[in-house]
Amino acid sequence: MKDKLRQLAEAAGLLLEWENSDGEPCQLSTQVQRTLLGILGFATDNEAAMDEGLQRLKRLHTPESPAEWPPLLTVDCETPITLPSVLPPGTDFILVLEQGGRVEGNLNSDGTMPGVAEIGYHQLHIANTELTLAVAPHQCYTPADASGKTAPKLWGLATQLYALRRPGDGGIGDALALEHCVTQAANQGADAVAISPTHAMFSADPERYSPYSPSTRLLYNVLYSAAENLFGEARVDEAQARNGLQAELRRLEANDFLDWPEAARAKLSWLSYLYDDFMAREDNAAQALRQDMQAFRRAGGDLLEDHCRFEALQREIGPGDWREWPTELRDPASPELARFAQTRAHEIGFHAFLQWITADSLSRAQRAAREGGMTIGLITDLAVGADAGGSQTWSRQTDMLEGVSIGAPPDLFNGQGQDWGLAAFSPFGLKRSGFRSFIDMLRSAFAHAGGLRIDHILGLMRLWLVPHGASPTEGGYLSYPLEDMLRLVALESWRHRGIVIGEDLGTVAPGFRQRLAARGILGMQVLWFEQDEEQHYLAAGEWSADAMATTSTHDLPTVAGWWAGRDIEWRSRLGLLKSTQSAESEQQVRRQERAKLATTLGLLGGTPTAETLEAADIPASQVLNACARHLGATPAPLILLPVEDALGLEEQANLPNTVDEHPNWRRRWTANANDLLVSDEVRERLAELTRTRKAISHGKPSRSALFGRSTHE
Repeated sequence: MKDKLRQLAEAAGLLLEWENSDGEPCQLSTQVQRTLLGILGFATDNEAAMDEGLQRLKRLHTPESPAEWPPLLTVDCETPITLPSVLPPGTDFILVLEQGGRVEGNLNSDGTMPGVAEIGYHQLHIANTELTLAVAPHQCYTPADASGKTAPKLWGLATQLYALRRPGDGGIGDALALEHCVTQAANQGADAVAISPTHAMFSADPERYSPYSPSTRLLYNVLYSAAENLFGEARVDEAQARNGLQAELRRLEANDFLDWPEAARAKLSWLSYLYDDFMAREDNAAQALRQDMQAFRRAGGDLLEDHCRFEALQREIGPGDWREWPTELRDPASPELARFAQTRAHEIGFHAFLQWITADSLSRAQRAAREGGMTIGLITDLAVGADAGGSQTWSRQTDMLEGVSIGAPPDLFNGQGQDWGLAAFSPFGLKRSGFRSFIDMLRSAFAHAGGLRIDHILGLMRLWLVPHGASPTEGGYLSYPLEDMLRLVALESWRHRGIVIGEDLGTVAPGFRQRLAARGILGMQVLWFEQDEEQHYLAAGEWSADAMATTSTHDLPTVAGWWAGRDIEWRSRLGLLKSTQSAESEQQVRRQERAKLATTLGLLGGTPTAETLEAADIPASQVLNACARHLGATPAPLILLPVEDALGLEEQANLPNTVDEHPNWRRRWTANANDLLVSDEVRERLAELTRTRKAISHGKPSRSALFGRSTHE
């Protein structure tokens, strides 16, 4: 019985043994195996039930006939193709190429199909079966491809989109402020601007605003729209005035912290007035724009219509989980839903209108970046999952897993593990659907960008899944079709000419980073983690050439905040320190860490003159400049400096393990986007980064380029 359970668990993709973040072996308990298998749809009550599950999995992994093949097969270009089932050598096939033309041939003597040179989604006709053959390049589109240089040394900024300001933004950073930001960054030599996720949220429930817990990753957050681009400031002002919101919008704009619920309600309210006016106008300009909107809506197909219907339903029924809706409305294809769509056509059209102007706004921002001379332009951020109560799980139910949420096993930073409360793809559902949601998600992310950062890219190989109601320690790893997903990432990367960055921090499986590098996907290097076995910070030349380099991330302290110990103050105040820690003991450790970092940065004359440093011993501005030079001197093909570290800010965007205790995803920067990077200090910091990047691209930089002048010389 136990052996049969193990066979079923392995066949279903559960990882029974793995290494934790300390390299120690771990095993999945029998009870968790049974729990997860039950959630995946495999009974474990007796051997007969498990045999039935094994037979189902065998047909899925090795179908007996072409009639059981999946609708999509991924392959590498110019590589012989092994089909899901064995067919006789010489079997005829016809391959209809995506770009036109067809290839007719026969299977090789070993039953394989000859490799295909042209990448794309082609239609294969063989043995009375038709399927899509997704032929992928061997690597993603890389910084080298984008720059035309074999060893590029690019740099850019990482920004929280909502934090940007512009006059008239109504309290939320938007795509027009982003246009201003990328123009300023391009003027100072930046090649890219990475932005926080732009996934669609819940217009009927603006209290849910974490960018990493979206309603769907297949569409956009309409609060980032800039209607001024399409309709002009006069019509926007008129809509706001008719709704009596101008004073409220100015109040929201003046706040240091974004009030998501109030700002969202105000923006959606005046946008509704704008929509009504737009649909009623009969002038030629309005008619031409309506044709554009209708074309956008037709191109969006069921994916767009389902989301817009979901948004309208939430406004009708009220915020909450769709799984608690009346039964007849839980199915997007039900007759009741079709009748609802007919009676609420204007409301549904409003949500399509919002998606249209948002897509247009993001497209303009990317165009401004490229016209400004950026090699890459925008780099979007792809969240690891979606809210289980959102439109993605409602509209694509068979593609998603029910009963578990994505999390992380216990590690050095989270001894009890983590439960992120996000819905995960079903690996079986992905295959059965021809990876439709995964492909749609990639296309949405690449559509208006020159690059993509995949959050927790470890999830393409395995995800830690936590059963609902269980502790994160009672979760387990489920394997995903990594090679299929990597091929699709590479294919969409080339189709959109966009680079790919994989956030590979955490418990990483052996050899995983090498597999990413082989596919041309950049990993991530963060200053705080680039240390040797003795916990000394690595010299610039010891960093990897296969990863993007940065000082910090949205979940970690800024450089100025770390140098001042601000993160320790926050964790102490909120009771987030471990029982064995105190604020003073952590600050003492930080004094030692400051000395180590200052030594690596060359701020102590090359050799340590002190074992510990107070924050005041070296000005934070000098540390920030040294960090910029340090990153610039690494062999990383791309540097992304967070705007917080360009500006020298102490507060970080998000403090993990908090909800309302810390102003997560709410901080707004003081200056307008047009003026964000204009101070002498910021301009010099970015100029240092540019100079160091140029120096290293022509050979090793000088000591002054690497370290600057020490304060102790």
